[in-house]
Amino acid sequence: MFRMIYQGILFFIYRMLSILICIICCIHSGKSQTCTDGFTYDRRARQCIDIDECRTLPDPCRGDMQCVNQNGGYLCIPRGLYSQSYARNSPRSYPEPSYPEESYPDRSLGYSEPFIPNVPPVGAGPGPGPGPSYPIVSRSTPCILGYTLGADGTCIDVDECEAESHQCNPTQVCINTAGGYTCSCTEGYWLVGGQCQDVDECRYGYCQQLCANVPGSYSCSCSPGFLLNADSRTCQDVDECETNPCSHGCLNTYGSFMCTCDEGFECVLLDFVYLDECSFSDFLCQHTCVNTPGSFSCICPPGYYVYEDGRSCEDLNECESGNNTCTTAQVCFNFQGGYTCLDPLRCNPPYIELSDNQCMCSAENPACREQPFTILYRHMDLSSGRSVPADIFQMQATTRYPGAFYIFQIKSGNEGREFYMRQTSNISATLVLARPIKGPKTIVLDLEMVTVNNVINFRGSSIIRLTVFVSEHPF
Repeated sequence: MFRMIYQGILFFIYRMLSILICIICCIHSGKSQTCTDGFTYDRRARQCIDIDECRTLPDPCRGDMQCVNQNGGYLCIPRGLYSQSYARNSPRSYPEPSYPEESYPDRSLGYSEPFIPNVPPVGAGPGPGPGPSYPIVSRSTPCILGYTLGADGTCIDVDECEAESHQCNPTQVCINTAGGYTCSCTEGYWLVGGQCQDVDECRYGYCQQLCANVPGSYSCSCSPGFLLNADSRTCQDVDECETNPCSHGCLNTYGSFMCTCDEGFECVLLDFVYLDECSFSDFLCQHTCVNTPGSFSCICPPGYYVYEDGRSCEDLNECESGNNTCTTAQVCFNFQGGYTCLDPLRCNPPYIELSDNQCMCSAENPACREQPFTILYRHMDLSSGRSVPADIFQMQATTRYPGAFYIFQIKSGNEGREFYMRQTSNISATLVLARPIKGPKTIVLDLEMVTVNNVINFRGSSIIRLTVFVSEHPF
């Protein structure tokens, strides 16, 4: 009898310990349940549910950005591009999900089968179910600014110029770009105070001899004894002797001619002296004409040599010929009529050297926050006699980002307004020489390319530091 009672007590203790261990394991399992980032464990529903960061975080998005909750995360999107409605296009009312107490049976003895709470399903189409807990992208404006929804469902560029939705004034020309547009002037005009004004090309040596300015253009002509070349700017000598203007002999000169007498005849008005060909015209030589008995010769200034035609002057490249004084640590740079020695690149703090001609300001450095990301160093030569306007340098973006557009401008060095930037596409621009520059002088221009991306609220810039060596015009 005592043995039976003892066995019963042991069986009861064993049964109670089994139930207690099962309850402890179940409770520990609930407490140790983990979810991935962006989710939290719901003990009542016994599943991972999404965290609405837009409601729980104090300031998830900065600036003019709208927080949009996603499953397991959130997005920051520019305001105005998305609707903030929490319902579908067609009005429907959905019941809020509920979790009645009676739907949770007593599980004090453990869980013998999986349990799914009575949660109404979330549907994207017709039928019961609550609406989503995040804003829905508006069907009418799914594209970023400057784009519109096409018939095939893709975003296509809006041509503001064709739609006449641009803000260019009547004197300017609208140029469409990807996601935007630019205002420019037509050829023969430049932008002054927001207005396009005529360029007086005759003031800047467009023509070799005679010039007549007209609105937006110009017209070249030649002096008597010359013909206008096919380039409509330069003149060539007319050989009047081909038309036999003299009764005896004819001697053609630059821009004119002279008649001579055959043997046995006497030229009454002509003394038989050596002709000074250099006095006949200023166009015999490009630089200096030297008269010689029965002929003439041309000479060039230092840094130039006489070309094969005997009249023109060509630059002598001291860097190629080795006739320079640059050290091994320096780089020889040739320009018209001379050369210069470039010292090795030194980047000023907070910039660090990225290559032999480029400095970078690291985004991790707080001192670089308001500075251009990179500075690229370039050099070029320019002659004082360069005709204007002239395209002399081009820059463009080497990397394109979705939703980004680019602004090109001269940041510094253009105090005399000799240059301006003309945007040639949505990713490139050309530096234009607008006024002649008298040398010798050195000009340093900072050409800035600003990258703007309104989708991610980004704005940054890069600089090309262009050093222009203007040579003296010796001709």
